[in-house]
Amino acid sequence: MINARERGARHRVGRRVGVRQPRAHWFLLLLGLVMLLGLLTLNGYANGVLGGSGRDRHLAQVGQGPLIRTDGPTPQTRSLPDKTIALTFDDGPDPQWTPQVLDMLARHQVKATFFVIGARVNEHPELVRQAIAEGHEIGAHTFTHAELAATPGWRRGLEMALTANAIAGATGYHTTLFRPPFSSLPSVLTAADYEAMRGYIGVLSDLDTRDWERPGVPRIVKAATPEGNRGAIVLMHDGGGDRSQTLAALDQLIPALKAHGYTFGTVTEAAGIGPAHVPAPMDVQLRGDALRWAQTLAAVATSAVAWLLALALVLAVLRLVVQLIAVRAHVRTMRRRWSSGREILEPVSVIVPAYNESANIAATVRSLVASDYPWVEVIVVDDGSTDGTADIVHRLGLPNVRVIRQPNSGKPGALNTGIRVARAPIVVLVDGDTVFQEDTVYNLVQAFADRRVGAVAGNTKVANRKGLLGRWQHLEYVIGFNLDRRFFDMARCMPTIPGAVGAFRAEVLHQVRGVPGDTLAEDTDLTMAVLRAGWHVVYEEHAIAWTEAPSTLKSLWQQRYRWCYGTMQAMWKHRRAMFERRHRLRRGLLYLWIFQVALPIAAPAVDVFALYGLVFLPWYQMAAAWVGLLALQAFTAAVALRLDRESLRPLWTIPFQQVVYRQLMYLVVVQSFVTALIGNRLRWHRQTRTGSAAALVEGVPHGS
Repeated sequence: MINARERGARHRVGRRVGVRQPRAHWFLLLLGLVMLLGLLTLNGYANGVLGGSGRDRHLAQVGQGPLIRTDGPTPQTRSLPDKTIALTFDDGPDPQWTPQVLDMLARHQVKATFFVIGARVNEHPELVRQAIAEGHEIGAHTFTHAELAATPGWRRGLEMALTANAIAGATGYHTTLFRPPFSSLPSVLTAADYEAMRGYIGVLSDLDTRDWERPGVPRIVKAATPEGNRGAIVLMHDGGGDRSQTLAALDQLIPALKAHGYTFGTVTEAAGIGPAHVPAPMDVQLRGDALRWAQTLAAVATSAVAWLLALALVLAVLRLVVQLIAVRAHVRTMRRRWSSGREILEPVSVIVPAYNESANIAATVRSLVASDYPWVEVIVVDDGSTDGTADIVHRLGLPNVRVIRQPNSGKPGALNTGIRVARAPIVVLVDGDTVFQEDTVYNLVQAFADRRVGAVAGNTKVANRKGLLGRWQHLEYVIGFNLDRRFFDMARCMPTIPGAVGAFRAEVLHQVRGVPGDTLAEDTDLTMAVLRAGWHVVYEEHAIAWTEAPSTLKSLWQQRYRWCYGTMQAMWKHRRAMFERRHRLRRGLLYLWIFQVALPIAAPAVDVFALYGLVFLPWYQMAAAWVGLLALQAFTAAVALRLDRESLRPLWTIPFQQVVYRQLMYLVVVQSFVTALIGNRLRWHRQTRTGSAAALVEGVPHGS
């Protein structure tokens, strides 16, 4: 079946695949996640989520005028001359309302002063430039509309610096005007507000229209009209909400005040002081440009991760729904399969590839010989073991058991050796650390009553379930593997028959030229080849095999790293099936790409978004999302455990699974993906056996 040249080629990628250990890329991954977290934090900050609350009780004693000079030892205030109005607008620029305000002012030939929020300047720099080009003034209004009286000193400084940079980057100017949020009148100016004004001309107001409350146009007009002939700085808004009443009020106010002899101007024009705009140094402008691009990128990143999270949740729910539908259909299919009346009792050859399996090999062989199936031959292929594996099997002296010794050539080579000497029309492939139940072989081969079936996947269970790691793997096997296999069975697109328990027609193995050795996931590679050859691959839940799972995080990492990398190799090798309409494997490949590659790779970004949400989003939303996710996983686990007739007791470990195990599994996918991208070759890591599977045969309890 396999010539010497092929065996040589496969030996090079067998048990000792490659000579270079792929370098870990955790620094780059960590750097990327830190950068993403930084962008999310910038977006959250720019949207004012960290705005303060509560007022400082220490008021500043600054007099009565709305204009405050802070360049001396004591604040100096002044007011506008009589019959002079300076219209001011806060909280912009706003893409909807600021252009309409500018149009209204242009129609009435009035200049005004806009106190802008730095974060909004970065979002809409063109509106700020338009306002300056039309003769209006720009003043600072902090970066996020933070309440300075309720923020620490470091943040007050940050708010002022970021706002100055944003304005400089958008316009090339530095403004001398500043208005603190929530301090519209001199009487409520706090010491913190005054401290932030240093270096600026503080601009408060004489008349606060409170148009943000939308009290109605007449009330806004009345609030903006001075008593007698007094001049006034009028506070209105061009951002932060619906400003339709503000626009309507302006259309009435300006003509009415002009009719009474009032003149309008910017704050500096009306007060007769120096210009508000001073050319900003080039380094400040560059910092402003960098800040604007960073904020834009942060908004894109936040939106992308939010959509990714939503997509992941939708796909998770959709996956569960599809699995539940498939489970019901699979139950009916299994009933029909077992009630057909056709019994398969053809001879079976069981092949056990063994490399240093002394801990479990005796238990494995005994369980196979103890099978209640009438004709079973066991072929143990010792693949160059150095721990006496073959000698252990010889000493057992069991009937119908053959041992073949060969130089180490890798698991695929050992399997192919067994396939060549197998005499039965049905071949069962079993790992050397696996224990069968008495009825496993019988249950496994009954699906071959359907001549379209070329291979059957059994039900692998974890033998060593004690401890959190064991329980987590037990849940993963029951949920992630067996639920999926029920779906794959119904969709006729089973991508993997587990190496621990799988049956094949001998003619199928010869048709696909044996077990391939050019990937690290020979079981997946072989199964995909069988599907592409036109055979059906089904799942038999009653064919139970107990296997020893890794007992340490290191060995778990090595095993899953090899599995994941090998699966990606097989997916790439069989990628043409995605475009072959007659092959149902494309469904399985699409499923694997989405749920076993794309989503795990995106998982770190989703976790970073969760950290972001803890700080910037309402805690009850994050709590509801987390509890909802746990409930969904617990429900899925409960369904899967019941289907496999398992105890529900391991469900309590699911919350802890999210903290360690889930992260480990997606890091495996990330590392495997990076290894594949850069072309590194992965060594075959052999798991250290502890004999947990053997304990089953010896009567040691193995329940959950």
